[in-house]
Amino acid sequence: MDSYEKNKTDIKDDQQPDEGIKNQEDENVIPEEKNELNKKDIEISKLEKEVAELKDRFLRKAAEFENYKRRSENDQINLIKYAAESFIIKLLPIVDDMERSLQHIDSAKDVDSLKEGLKLVYDKLLKVLDDQGVKKLDSVGKPFDVAYHEALMQRKDNSVEPHTVLDELEKGYMYKDKVIRHAKVVVSEESTEVPIESNPDKTNNKETSKK
Repeated sequence: MDSYEKNKTDIKDDQQPDEGIKNQEDENVIPEEKNELNKKDIEISKLEKEVAELKDRFLRKAAEFENYKRRSENDQINLIKYAAESFIIKLLPIVDDMERSLQHIDSAKDVDSLKEGLKLVYDKLLKVLDDQGVKKLDSVGKPFDVAYHEALMQRKDNSVEPHTVLDELEKGYMYKDKVIRHAKVVVSEESTEVPIESNPDKTNNKETSKK
Protein backbone atom coordinates (compact mmCIF):
# COMPACT_ATOMS: atom_id res chain seq x y z
CA MET A 1 0.00 0.00 0.00
CA ASP A 2 2.82 2.36 0.80
CA SER A 3 4.59 1.60 -2.45
CA TYR A 4 1.39 2.28 -4.37
CA GLU A 5 0.96 5.66 -2.75
CA LYS A 6 4.58 6.46 -3.44
CA ASN A 7 4.24 5.56 -7.10
CA LYS A 8 1.07 7.65 -7.35
CA THR A 9 2.85 10.57 -5.80
CA ASP A 10 5.72 10.17 -8.24
CA ILE A 11 3.33 10.17 -11.16
CA LYS A 12 1.69 13.37 -9.94
CA ASP A 13 5.07 14.94 -9.49
CA ASP A 14 6.00 13.91 -13.01
CA GLN A 15 2.81 15.49 -14.43
CA GLN A 16 3.09 18.83 -12.65
CA PRO A 17 5.97 20.21 -14.77
CA ASP A 18 4.08 19.42 -18.00
CA GLU A 19 0.96 21.23 -16.84
CA GLY A 20 3.04 24.22 -15.82
CA ILE A 21 4.61 24.46 -19.25
CA LYS A 22 1.18 24.24 -20.86
CA ASN A 23 -0.23 27.00 -18.69
CA GLN A 24 2.79 29.17 -19.46
CA GLU A 25 2.28 28.64 -23.19
CA ASP A 26 -1.38 29.64 -22.83
CA GLU A 27 -0.36 32.77 -21.00
CA ASN A 28 2.14 33.61 -23.76
CA VAL A 29 -0.45 33.16 -26.53
CA ILE A 30 -2.95 35.67 -25.07
CA PRO A 31 -0.59 38.70 -25.04
CA GLU A 32 0.46 37.94 -28.63
CA GLU A 33 -3.16 37.94 -29.77
CA LYS A 34 -3.77 41.18 -27.91
CA ASN A 35 -0.76 42.74 -29.58
CA GLU A 36 -2.03 41.59 -32.97
CA LEU A 37 -5.47 43.03 -32.25
CA ASN A 38 -3.92 46.29 -31.11
CA LYS A 39 -1.92 46.49 -34.31
CA LYS A 40 -5.04 45.88 -36.37
CA ASP A 41 -6.96 48.52 -34.42
CA ILE A 42 -4.16 50.98 -35.00
CA GLU A 43 -4.11 50.15 -38.70
CA ILE A 44 -7.88 50.52 -38.96
CA SER A 45 -7.76 53.86 -37.16
CA LYS A 46 -5.02 55.00 -39.55
CA LEU A 47 -7.03 53.92 -42.58
CA GLU A 48 -10.18 55.60 -41.26
CA LYS A 49 -8.21 58.81 -40.78
CA GLU A 50 -6.86 58.61 -44.33
CA VAL A 51 -10.37 58.00 -45.67
CA ALA A 52 -11.67 61.00 -43.76
CA GLU A 53 -8.86 63.18 -45.12
CA LEU A 54 -9.47 61.99 -48.66
CA LYS A 55 -13.20 62.60 -48.30
CA ASP A 56 -12.57 66.11 -46.99
CA ARG A 57 -10.15 66.78 -49.84
CA PHE A 58 -12.68 65.48 -52.37
CA LEU A 59 -15.44 67.70 -50.98
CA ARG A 60 -13.14 70.72 -51.17
CA LYS A 61 -12.22 69.95 -54.78
CA ALA A 62 -15.88 69.43 -55.66
CA ALA A 63 -16.76 72.79 -54.14
CA GLU A 64 -13.89 74.47 -56.00
CA PHE A 65 -15.04 72.90 -59.27
CA GLU A 66 -18.60 74.10 -58.73
CA ASN A 67 -17.32 77.62 -58.08
CA TYR A 68 -15.14 77.46 -61.19
CA LYS A 69 -18.05 76.16 -63.26
CA ARG A 70 -20.30 78.96 -62.00
CA ARG A 71 -17.69 81.60 -62.78
CA SER A 72 -17.13 80.15 -66.27
CA GLU A 73 -20.86 80.19 -67.00
CA ASN A 74 -21.11 83.80 -65.84
CA ASP A 75 -18.10 84.73 -67.97
CA GLN A 76 -19.65 83.10 -71.04
CA ILE A 77 -22.96 84.85 -70.44
CA ASN A 78 -21.21 88.20 -70.08
CA LEU A 79 -19.07 87.50 -73.14
CA ILE A 80 -22.16 86.88 -75.26
CA LYS A 81 -24.09 89.75 -73.69
CA TYR A 82 -21.32 92.32 -74.20
CA ALA A 83 -19.71 90.82 -77.32
CA ALA A 84 -20.17 94.02 -79.33
CA GLU A 85 -18.81 96.32 -76.61
CA SER A 86 -15.38 96.92 -78.18
CA PHE A 87 -16.94 97.52 -81.60
CA ILE A 88 -19.45 100.01 -80.20
CA ILE A 89 -16.67 101.89 -78.40
CA LYS A 90 -14.90 102.29 -81.75
CA LEU A 91 -18.12 103.62 -83.33
CA LEU A 92 -18.72 106.29 -80.69
CA PRO A 93 -16.11 108.77 -82.07
CA ILE A 94 -17.82 108.53 -85.47
CA VAL A 95 -21.16 109.28 -83.82
CA ASP A 96 -19.51 112.31 -82.19
CA ASP A 97 -18.26 113.51 -85.59
CA MET A 98 -21.71 113.09 -87.09
CA GLU A 99 -23.32 115.05 -84.26
CA ARG A 100 -20.83 117.90 -84.66
CA SER A 101 -21.53 117.97 -88.41
CA LEU A 102 -25.28 118.08 -87.82
CA GLN A 103 -24.89 120.93 -85.34
CA HIS A 104 -23.12 123.08 -87.93
CA ILE A 105 -25.02 121.97 -91.03
CA ASP A 106 -27.52 124.85 -90.90
CA SER A 107 -24.84 127.49 -90.49
CA ALA A 108 -22.48 125.98 -93.06
CA LYS A 109 -21.87 128.32 -96.00
CA ASP A 110 -19.36 126.22 -97.89
CA VAL A 111 -21.09 123.15 -99.31
CA ASP A 112 -17.81 121.66 -100.49
CA SER A 113 -16.30 121.76 -96.99
CA LEU A 114 -19.46 120.14 -95.64
CA LYS A 115 -19.20 117.37 -98.22
CA GLU A 116 -15.54 116.87 -97.39
CA GLY A 117 -16.36 116.60 -93.68
CA LEU A 118 -19.05 114.00 -94.32
CA LYS A 119 -16.68 112.07 -96.56
CA LEU A 120 -14.08 111.99 -93.79
CA VAL A 121 -16.66 110.64 -91.36
CA TYR A 122 -17.74 108.04 -93.93
CA ASP A 123 -14.16 106.93 -94.57
CA LYS A 124 -13.57 106.71 -90.82
CA LEU A 125 -16.61 104.46 -90.47
CA LEU A 126 -15.46 102.21 -93.30
CA LYS A 127 -12.04 101.93 -91.66
CA VAL A 128 -13.61 100.78 -88.38
CA LEU A 129 -15.73 98.23 -90.25
CA ASP A 130 -12.73 97.00 -92.21
CA ASP A 131 -10.73 96.52 -89.01
CA GLN A 132 -13.55 94.32 -87.72
CA GLY A 133 -13.54 92.20 -90.88
CA VAL A 134 -16.59 93.84 -92.48
CA LYS A 135 -16.13 94.54 -96.19
CA LYS A 136 -18.35 95.77 -99.01
CA LEU A 137 -19.08 93.46 -101.91
CA ASP A 138 -17.83 94.68 -105.27
CA SER A 139 -20.69 93.62 -107.54
CA VAL A 140 -21.05 95.91 -110.57
CA GLY A 141 -19.70 94.31 -113.74
CA LYS A 142 -19.41 90.91 -112.08
CA PRO A 143 -21.43 87.80 -113.08
CA PHE A 144 -24.58 87.38 -111.03
CA ASP A 145 -24.02 84.93 -108.15
CA VAL A 146 -26.85 83.90 -105.82
CA ALA A 147 -24.28 83.42 -103.05
CA TYR A 148 -23.61 87.17 -103.03
CA HIS A 149 -26.42 88.88 -104.95
CA GLU A 150 -30.18 89.26 -104.87
CA ALA A 151 -31.63 90.23 -108.26
CA LEU A 152 -34.48 92.74 -107.96
CA MET A 153 -34.93 93.39 -111.67
CA GLN A 154 -33.48 92.73 -115.11
CA ARG A 155 -32.49 95.23 -117.77
CA LYS A 156 -31.56 94.77 -121.39
CA ASP A 157 -27.96 95.68 -122.12
CA ASN A 158 -26.21 94.28 -125.18
CA SER A 159 -22.85 95.69 -124.14
CA VAL A 160 -22.35 93.00 -121.49
CA GLU A 161 -22.85 89.29 -121.15
CA PRO A 162 -26.25 88.04 -119.95
CA HIS A 163 -26.67 87.74 -116.18
CA THR A 164 -24.13 90.47 -115.46
CA VAL A 165 -24.67 92.86 -112.56
CA LEU A 166 -25.42 96.28 -114.07
CA ASP A 167 -26.15 98.30 -110.95
CA GLU A 168 -26.41 98.06 -107.16
CA LEU A 169 -29.58 99.24 -105.46
CA GLU A 170 -28.23 98.27 -102.05
CA LYS A 171 -24.66 97.38 -101.08
CA GLY A 172 -23.83 93.90 -99.93
CA TYR A 173 -21.47 93.17 -97.04
CA MET A 174 -19.34 90.29 -95.83
CA TYR A 175 -18.21 89.65 -92.27
CA LYS A 176 -14.93 87.76 -92.53
CA ASP A 177 -15.89 84.75 -94.71
CA LYS A 178 -19.68 85.06 -94.32
CA VAL A 179 -22.15 87.11 -96.33
CA ILE A 180 -24.18 89.10 -93.80
CA ARG A 181 -26.18 91.05 -96.42
CA HIS A 182 -26.66 90.16 -100.05
CA ALA A 183 -26.28 92.97 -102.56
CA LYS A 184 -29.58 93.99 -104.19
CA VAL A 185 -28.75 94.34 -107.86
CA VAL A 186 -30.01 94.90 -111.40
CA VAL A 187 -28.99 92.11 -113.79
CA SER A 188 -28.68 92.10 -117.57
CA GLU A 189 -31.29 90.11 -119.43
CA GLU A 190 -30.49 87.06 -121.50
CA SER A 191 -30.57 87.95 -125.16
CA THR A 192 -33.67 86.75 -127.05
CA GLU A 193 -32.40 87.68 -130.54
CA VAL A 194 -31.91 84.73 -132.89
CA PRO A 195 -28.66 84.86 -134.90
CA ILE A 196 -29.08 85.21 -138.66
CA GLU A 197 -27.20 81.98 -139.30
CA SER A 198 -29.70 80.00 -137.26
CA ASN A 199 -32.85 81.52 -138.85
CA PRO A 200 -34.06 79.03 -141.51
CA ASP A 201 -36.41 81.51 -143.21
CA LYS A 202 -33.71 84.10 -143.81
CA THR A 203 -31.32 81.38 -145.01
CA ASN A 204 -33.88 80.15 -147.54
CA ASN A 205 -34.54 83.68 -148.74
CA LYS A 206 -30.81 84.23 -149.36
CA GLU A 207 -30.54 80.99 -151.30
CA THR A 208 -33.64 81.90 -153.42
CA SER A 209 -32.27 85.34 -154.24
CA LYS A 210 -28.98 83.79 -155.34
CA LYS A 211 -30.83 81.49 -157.72
